[in-house]
Amino acid sequence: MSATAIVLAGERPGVDPLAAHFGGTVKALVPLGGESMVRRPVRALLASPSIAAVAVLSQETAPIRKAVADFDRVEVRVSGATIADTMIALCNDPATQWPLLVTTADHALLDPGMVEEFAGRADGADVAIGVVQKQRLEQRLPGSERTWLNFRGESVTGANLFWLGSPKVAKAVELWRSVEQDRKKAWRVIALLGPVWLAMAAMRLAGLDDLVARLSVRLGLKVRIVRLTNPLAGVDVDSVADHALAESILAGRA
Repeated sequence: MSATAIVLAGERPGVDPLAAHFGGTVKALVPLGGESMVRRPVRALLASPSIAAVAVLSQETAPIRKAVADFDRVEVRVSGATIADTMIALCNDPATQWPLLVTTADHALLDPGMVEEFAGRADGADVAIGVVQKQRLEQRLPGSERTWLNFRGESVTGANLFWLGSPKVAKAVELWRSVEQDRKKAWRVIALLGPVWLAMAAMRLAGLDDLVARLSVRLGLKVRIVRLTNPLAGVDVDSVADHALAESILAGRA
């Protein structure tokens, strides 16, 4: 199994608060651990046997290309206006090498072990989504502020790791497009499955695996949840507080 890694390094409309805090305009280029943040996930991916090549997608290709210029097997491409637009373009491009392992430039604590675990357990799925369970992350980082999605028997946070097996996942990306602006509001996504499932989720009567099974049926795709064992897979750098936490972890203080 050999996947193409996609690193999303695009910018949302407006000023990014984290980039502005460090006097820049591109979040992926914020300094972390003595280097531009985007270099950290790219290095982890290149060190993973499951990854054949890496493509970094951004609207700001020139500075990103400069930041990763010394890496082999890395290509920098122009991204779309939104994540969904970017992924649809990849699905429609006959040159795309499948499967795709998708992550983000702010996944600064990504390491080869996380990549290998996710790729190994995602292989064979049409769509796989990496998550970290709340109990596991809070044991490692007590009091850490994350966006938690609550289901029967567990709460999880996203791990910014996604697996797309073939061009037929375009239908899943189109579904994502319909809720992209509300991607952190789980009820909007669950509502697409119907009012009964929404009510069950609201009352925590539905487990995450139950909902994913229902989503698989709706899409006609094999959708899989991958629970990562390393809790740091659930930490991205999306704010000044996240940045301070990541610096502490890298320095061995957290």
